[in-house]
Amino acid sequence: MKLHELTPAPGSRQSRKRLGRGIGSGLGKTSGRGHKGQWARAGGGVRPGFEGGQTPLFRRLPKRGFKNAPFKKEWSIVNLKDLERFEGGAVVTPEVLKQAGIVKAERDGVKILALGELSVALTIRAHAFSGAAKEKIEAAGGSAEVI
Repeated sequence: MKLHELTPAPGSRQSRKRLGRGIGSGLGKTSGRGHKGQWARAGGGVRPGFEGGQTPLFRRLPKRGFKNAPFKKEWSIVNLKDLERFEGGAVVTPEVLKQAGIVKAERDGVKILALGELSVALTIRAHAFSGAAKEKIEAAGGSAEVI
């Protein structure tokens, strides 16, 4: 098989509907929208979940349980591979990470995760650490301090 012999699977490509093209196309005059009504108008139609004025399903069903979304912690994630750029013995804080461009915004705090390896001994001060990240930091001779 060569590059110029590649073709799409049969039936996977269709020509687009060319609306309002007169006799023969089958999509002239009203362009497949029927006559009058909400769906015939430009910008017409209803939002998803609208049931013609009947109380929609999502309002008919009982709401149960506690939703934690407003209180959820949003961490700024930093992986160990991102900390490899600092020299050994450096103290890494959220302010230092922000200056280095690793963290854009602190949000509810900085959390260090264990993706990648760490070969330099660093003192890392952050709001949270994953267990594996803490182990890797200490194995490299550094320390993980929770702010």
